Amino acid sequence: MNVGFLIEDWAHIEPGKSSTLLLIQECMLRGHRVSVVYPSNLTVRNNVAHGFCRVLQEMEKVPDSAASFYKKVKFEEQMLPLQGFDCIVIRKDPPIDPIMLNFLDSVKNQTVVINDIDGLRKANNKLYTTTFHDPNNAFLPVTHVSKNKEYLKRMIAESPTERMILKPLDGSGGRGVIVLERDAKENTNSLLDFYINTRSDTSNYVILQEYIEGAHEGDVRVLMLNGKPIGAYQRKPSDGDLRANIHVGGTAHKYKLTESQRHVCKKVGPRLAADGLYFVGLDMIGDKILEVNVMNPGGITNINRLNKVKLQRQVVDFYEEKVNEWAEHRAELEYIFQRLNELRH
Repeated sequence: MNVGFLIEDWAHIEPGKSSTLLLIQECMLRGHRVSVVYPSNLTVRNNVAHGFCRVLQEMEKVPDSAASFYKKVKFEEQMLPLQGFDCIVIRKDPPIDPIMLNFLDSVKNQTVVINDIDGLRKANNKLYTTTFHDPNNAFLPVTHVSKNKEYLKRMIAESPTERMILKPLDGSGGRGVIVLERDAKENTNSLLDFYINTRSDTSNYVILQEYIEGAHEGDVRVLMLNGKPIGAYQRKPSDGDLRANIHVGGTAHKYKLTESQRHVCKKVGPRLAADGLYFVGLDMIGDKILEVNVMNPGGITNINRLNKVKLQRQVVDFYEEKVNEWAEHRAELEYIFQRLNELRH
């Protein structure tokens, strides 16, 4: 299998934390040909989408240690057509690069792209959860999204809770997440002004969300593969911080999903798979889904370490299955076209 990984920068990979590195290493362990390409290195040559790729050279023995593998990898620079890959795996942090997806549009019917390009367009924002249809807030928190300050102030005033969460719509990694206290309403105006009007030439959408009890204890990252949970761990915030994201000081802890959480995953899993969002990270507090991470979900390293497993094997198994399915589908189409041509003649 010839696999291309679309990543931000190989030099920025942290071997002890990177899920992407484990996926690349697993592909190499299986003897697949692996290349990495940066979105900024996509190009078109005579109307065919290419990438200035860094092809990982074959190793006599692929190290079992991710850190050793990372140190020993050597590359060969090649300009390759994107349609030559059996599978293209998008592992780039948000925000989404629409130009990158435009390049991939030209090959989405010729190779497997994970996650699906149209699915990424639909889901790479915090409004995607509205498609889950949960009018009674059984598994989605009460959420308002607007750039209308007066409307947001009214929602705060009408809320039955003492606290709400405020965050930017386009934020990621816990950036800009704060708690609004009802008793501190004199700060509301200035906070909304700051979040909505961060630039003079435009205004920004913000999210106003109910504060879920237990949030101070952290959240749960659930990794979903083809619509089913394959692992989870709990993220606990550091002292004095609401955010549980690992890169801002949160810590990882072993966790077993409850039956009710598994029920929530079962409800949303089919929608994720139908939208081509095969490898996804759900962030949950209790039975409520806060966010759906579709671009570059992490957590494999923590779940592996805490549970003595190797989730990357399941993920690469899935890559191989999708490539085989696509090859069979293409062979069927070619046979149909061949028969049609024979009948015409």
